[in-house]
Amino acid sequence: MDSKKLTTASLLTAIGVVSAHIIYFPIGVSKAFPVQHGINLLTAVLFGPGYAVAVAFVISLIRNLLGTGSLLAFPGSMIGAFLAGILYKRTKKSFYAMVGEVFGTGIIGAIVSYPVAKYFIGKEAAMFGFVVPFVLSSLVGVIIGYFIFKMLLKTGFVNRDIEKRSAFK
Repeated sequence: MDSKKLTTASLLTAIGVVSAHIIYFPIGVSKAFPVQHGINLLTAVLFGPGYAVAVAFVISLIRNLLGTGSLLAFPGSMIGAFLAGILYKRTKKSFYAMVGEVFGTGIIGAIVSYPVAKYFIGKEAAMFGFVVPFVLSSLVGVIIGYFIFKMLLKTGFVNRDIEKRSAFK
């Protein structure tokens, strides 16, 4: 295991958990958490789909244990993180990671969240009722992730090889 990757993933997880108390907006039975999507994007681009899904899962788990999240955090964040990581891994273009996060969370994660809301949370929801809030949250998140990534490039924290492969230039 690479200790830098593990340390950075842990730091991103901590930021995700702590910021859940500060930056969110409730929409129906879900809480839109754009910082999660920014973290998903960063983790997917920096470390790949495995780390991205693991970080998304751990943030969702801790937020649920602390009462700052809902069960809807799992399908939305994990599917978006996975798709962002896979698309970046295959294309080496950060733009596709952004698209993967928005589509994975906003469309696929939203549709998967319908049965979670209905059967596990006991809330009635329209089949596509989560699409708009999830898309909005993930769009805001990838914009946040974009600006954070640019700052990381300027400080030298991120390897310049990533910049050459990135659509964030």
